[in-house]
Amino acid sequence: MSTPIWLLVGLGNPGSQYAQSRHNVGFWWVENLARELGARFKPEAKFFGDYARMSWCGHDILLLKPTTFMNHSGQAVLALLSYYQIPPQQLCIIHDDLDLPSGVARLKREGGHGGHNGLRDIINRLGLKHFLRLRLGIGHPGNGQDVVGYVLSRPSVADQLAIEVAITAGIKILPEVLAGEVEKAMHRLHSAV
Repeated sequence: MSTPIWLLVGLGNPGSQYAQSRHNVGFWWVENLARELGARFKPEAKFFGDYARMSWCGHDILLLKPTTFMNHSGQAVLALLSYYQIPPQQLCIIHDDLDLPSGVARLKREGGHGGHNGLRDIINRLGLKHFLRLRLGIGHPGNGQDVVGYVLSRPSVADQLAIEVAITAGIKILPEVLAGEVEKAMHRLHSAV
């Protein structure tokens, strides 16, 4: 019996001008995991992104950073899911979330896009909402008109440190997620102080 493949997709925008922006915390998460496990990203045109493949905790894992820009993230996700025939229940999207304070990470089984353009495109292209999301809080600027500038700017030093704590917390619960123990992972992550 073959090992199930998991696809972990960090959302962000390609290019050095976006690398340190709040909208790229999904990229930061997969980059941190790859660094921790000694994996390297490589560009792959047919997957519309940079990807890395590794084994961890007895699971085959693909990491993906779409290079399509946020609003077209679904193109890369669909290409990789289709190529490896990965079922949606073995997909986790890691993304920034305005509704959570910086430093808070939450795991969610399914749902809508909540105004997140990357999630919106993934849901539209896959035609379903049933996949895991790891939401990394970036806080909210307070005024809806300031959102675009806020997500595309660098976090403050304090927020950056808080986001790094959330990234670490999200990586720590990954073994439970891969083992299908999502409730246990949620409890552990959501109980973290």
